[in-house]
Amino acid sequence: MNVNVLQKKLHKHFGESVSVRIENRCIIVSGHLDSWDKIVAACSMCVNKKSGMHVVNDIRLDGVTIPEMRIPDVKDDSLDKKKPDVLIIGGGISGASIARELSKWKLDILLVDKEADLAVQASGRNDGEVHPGVDLNRGSLKQHYVLKGNRMFGRVCKELSVPFDRCGQYVGFTGKWMYPLIWAYVWQRRHICKVKDTRILKRDELFRREPNLNPEFQFAIFNPSAGCVCPYGLTIAYGENAVENGAKVSLNTAVLGMEVKNAKIRSVTTNRGTVYPKIVINAAGVFAEDVAKMAGDRFYSIHPRKGTNSILDKKSGSLVKGIASIKTLNQNTKHTKGGGILHTVHDNLLVGPNAVETYEKENFATEQGSIDAVFEKQKLTAGALSERDIITYFTGVRPATFEEDFVIEKGRRTKNLIHCAGIQSPGLTTAPAVALDIEKMVVKELSKSRKVERNRDFQPVRKAAPVLNRLSDEERNRLIQENPDYGEIVCRCEEISKGEILDALKSPIPVSTIDGIKKRVRPGMGRCQGGFCMPLVTKIISEYEQIPAEKVRKAGAGSEILLRETKPGKGEAVS
Repeated sequence: MNVNVLQKKLHKHFGESVSVRIENRCIIVSGHLDSWDKIVAACSMCVNKKSGMHVVNDIRLDGVTIPEMRIPDVKDDSLDKKKPDVLIIGGGISGASIARELSKWKLDILLVDKEADLAVQASGRNDGEVHPGVDLNRGSLKQHYVLKGNRMFGRVCKELSVPFDRCGQYVGFTGKWMYPLIWAYVWQRRHICKVKDTRILKRDELFRREPNLNPEFQFAIFNPSAGCVCPYGLTIAYGENAVENGAKVSLNTAVLGMEVKNAKIRSVTTNRGTVYPKIVINAAGVFAEDVAKMAGDRFYSIHPRKGTNSILDKKSGSLVKGIASIKTLNQNTKHTKGGGILHTVHDNLLVGPNAVETYEKENFATEQGSIDAVFEKQKLTAGALSERDIITYFTGVRPATFEEDFVIEKGRRTKNLIHCAGIQSPGLTTAPAVALDIEKMVVKELSKSRKVERNRDFQPVRKAAPVLNRLSDEERNRLIQENPDYGEIVCRCEEISKGEILDALKSPIPVSTIDGIKKRVRPGMGRCQGGFCMPLVTKIISEYEQIPAEKVRKAGAGSEILLRETKPGKGEAVS
């Protein structure tokens, strides 16, 4: 790589404000600029994927103080002096799936997350699409893992008792003249990129399947392997199965620092004590670069990217049966898969996301402009789409690297560190396959100093609590006869009973907040968004936890700590 060429390119666009150098096999870009978009542009100009080097951003943003990571207000010594074999930092889909796969071995596994629940950040704020990989080029880690992960989803979701719908993805085109070009693209996807289910649907077949799409569509690219899942539901299921198999989960636990000696992490300081792990897995999402820096192994950078999604009332669910979007040749999709319309596993429609660069890693505010832009585009996919049907919206922040690819490898300078970083879309799809590879890396590393034995009691099947609105009248009546709590409806929109809420409070990773219950069994997810059921949910939590109703939190954590006793041989969860 020629640094002088990169420097000339930067000088041409940014003058003398930015410089570049190569150090420790990293491309380090430093200086100062007056906008975040300029910083992202400068670092992106220096990307050279063939070099094997990542871009590290050391450019200062003039006049702006980057917000620091939010720290939970819990402080105790519940983890002090613990010596886990594996410490996993991050309770998103990556950390939870890794914990579950590692629980197949006789290991002391500790997963920590600074939030009051799993899947609070990117893993709980995405569209839940299981991608087919049609828009990824061969040679990237994303493409390598998306094909493997997609094929695993049916089995994984069955084992974890998580709803999964392989509903198929349609990308529509309005111009007949594009057909030869798209035919060549589809051939390339099938035969070179190995996305073998990719094919073209002609107009008649497309509208037979999806009659409400843009009538100007002439044909579409179709991938039947695409599907949808509840992203936070899958993350929680992975975490619960890990705990059922002996792993420990500590929520409200922030990593604050590390002691590194002789290129090895000796200890990790948290707000709940100092931990002494043998191996650390960095699955910290937007904070993965911060963890890497603590560990003395920073060789990549994360530039956060916001994306906004809207959820529509179930009455609009019939508009699109699968996943649909429009494609034109002049769209700039460099930093996003373009968003679309997705029929969720709960029969709502989800519309989005968009992609906006940001320096704020935890700013989840939704702006009207983002919703307007998403709907303006997706009305070209299905004209009957209406903002009037929105019942809620949310914004997530994705942890992108400048190479727009994953970082899945051992530490380059720190020996007992494994990075699982840069996990943005299609990170949900790739998680099952990535977790298997990281499992192998951990076992191989630990086997250098000891024998690592299989957990013969490992149970891959998570027995989920009953979901009444999916049962027949006969099955529901039988449950109510056994337990009358299942006959007391709390949430009318989603038909959620008191018994289901109590099941969530007794689950392997119990979170006794209103949002924690909402994520597990869906009271408050319907049209009224909790207007009717939130007081009832609060009352149930209050009675179960034996605390005053005013002490029940919507989200987050206070100074009160809940450490639950667990069955012998099982893991535990610290709230």
